[in-house]
Amino acid sequence: MDDIRAKAQELGIQPDYEGMGGTAHRVPDATLEKLVAAFGGGPAMRPQKLEAPRDLHCHLPEGDRAWGVAVQLYQLRSDRNWGIGDLADLQDLAAVLGDMGADFIGLNPLHAMFLADPARCSPFSPSNRRFLNPLYLAIDGIDGFDPAMADADAIARLRQTDLVDYPGVAAVKLKALRALWEKAGCPDASADFRRRGGTDLDRHALFDAVSARMVAEGHGAGWASWPESWQDPKGPHVTAFAQDHAAQIAFYRWLQDQTNRQLGQVRDACKAAGMGIGLYLDVAVGEAGDGSGSWGHPDVLADVRIGAPPDYFNELGQDWGLAPLSPAAMAASRAAPFGALMAGVMAQAGAVRIDHAMGIWQLFLIPEGAGPDAGAYARYPLDDMLTALARASQENGTIVIGEDLGNVPPGFREMMEAARILSYRILFFERDEDGGFLPPPHYPEKALACLSTHDLPTFLGWWAGRDIELREQFDLISPDTAREQAEARPGERRALVRALAAEGLLDDTSLADSRQAPPDLVVAAHRFVARTPARLMAVRLEDLAGDDRPVNLPSTADEYPNWRPKLPGTIEEITASDIFGAIVAGIRAERPGKA
Repeated sequence: MDDIRAKAQELGIQPDYEGMGGTAHRVPDATLEKLVAAFGGGPAMRPQKLEAPRDLHCHLPEGDRAWGVAVQLYQLRSDRNWGIGDLADLQDLAAVLGDMGADFIGLNPLHAMFLADPARCSPFSPSNRRFLNPLYLAIDGIDGFDPAMADADAIARLRQTDLVDYPGVAAVKLKALRALWEKAGCPDASADFRRRGGTDLDRHALFDAVSARMVAEGHGAGWASWPESWQDPKGPHVTAFAQDHAAQIAFYRWLQDQTNRQLGQVRDACKAAGMGIGLYLDVAVGEAGDGSGSWGHPDVLADVRIGAPPDYFNELGQDWGLAPLSPAAMAASRAAPFGALMAGVMAQAGAVRIDHAMGIWQLFLIPEGAGPDAGAYARYPLDDMLTALARASQENGTIVIGEDLGNVPPGFREMMEAARILSYRILFFERDEDGGFLPPPHYPEKALACLSTHDLPTFLGWWAGRDIELREQFDLISPDTAREQAEARPGERRALVRALAAEGLLDDTSLADSRQAPPDLVVAAHRFVARTPARLMAVRLEDLAGDDRPVNLPSTADEYPNWRPKLPGTIEEITASDIFGAIVAGIRAERPGKA
């Protein structure tokens, strides 16, 4: 089978790879055959080095070290929203944070989800990365809204829940949005928005309309569960549906236009509040394999999934269930679809974070019918991907952050630095060989630094060992492992306290003996990260709110309410709290920024 291995390598599919610890892995021939078939032949991948183009790099303006707040939009509570944080809440938050000196608001991915199955709520498993989630619309901010269109009792109930009820929210919002749309005369999206959205917008709107019908008939919201005759967007059944339901498709285009307009209003509100960067948007590494993004799209591999190879923490590897852009299509088009995706996101953003940034160089791909232990790395045309990214960044004046955590290939971070892509540095992971926390000067300048992120515990949760308890509760680790980690956590706390004390940020080193983190300790930890030379520093709104619950517990599905917990108080309550003020004051002492 040397021929298949040679053909695979010609297409950039690596027939062998080195796992963590230097273990050599030979990819099964069956995997290579399936991936070659999925790639559809395509042009040969040009040999490339892990280097950035010398004459082009991403936008990174000169200026002071800035800071901002990372927000899970759905978490926001207010006295006016409909049970989920919305874009009007975000405008209100921007005004407050701008006055406090913040230069950006970082958001969870706002990508389009499955409106016909809103319980599928992970923002990192979207239906389509090119479009937005209309559930974030502030309906009372749309022209023509009448309170009589809303179910006030249902909204009151949704507002009081501690977890976002996505199906309930979708029901009341879509009913009111349809009433608004009909009152306005059933308009389509604006001509300009339709021109910019092109065939991708039309396909997405058609998908949402067909998906609603399929769910009503007892099928799933994703196209892979539909009858075969409906799985081809150009097939006779779908074509006839599009002709007969043109108005319904127009409704879904209109929803996208309205959501994009309100996001633009948030962008403008950030600017008005004096934020130097404004919106910081997140881009998922792929799309759901049964979403609109992969539905008949020639540039997306619907039968291939992104994942990760086996490692110390996941002996069988990981299958993320996401469809990737086709490496062959990127090579044939000079990465034009990737560039268009990034340009679309950057049009509203002062900064963009790319989830699993190593994907611009290679992704671990798993063909249909295989497990992650039989996957293979596939290379992308790095020069083209970087060129497309840099051009979009320069044209839109958008800073790029690359999430470079996990199995980072040697030389990748050096390539990022040369391309002016900021590294993503997390306090919990920045350790020396003995487990000590690296002092602030050891952080790179071209980086975004933070205490933790959405896949990790909040600071209070980590300090108390809440993350260990949850992993044991949901059988992610054995009782023996949980006990070992719990016994090790006091040592980690002491290491952090020593690091804070060495910087003169903390006097009482006995604080490490308690599972309760006092405010002075929380402030000191944030000042420690703010003191680093990193160009950007992000603080989680959950930490500012004193929350100890994670927003997501990786490797769980229904066991933990991922992407559903709301914040413990309204925007007004949180921003007026003592801990919020103390942390912000501590950050500003290290990063004065604008006056």
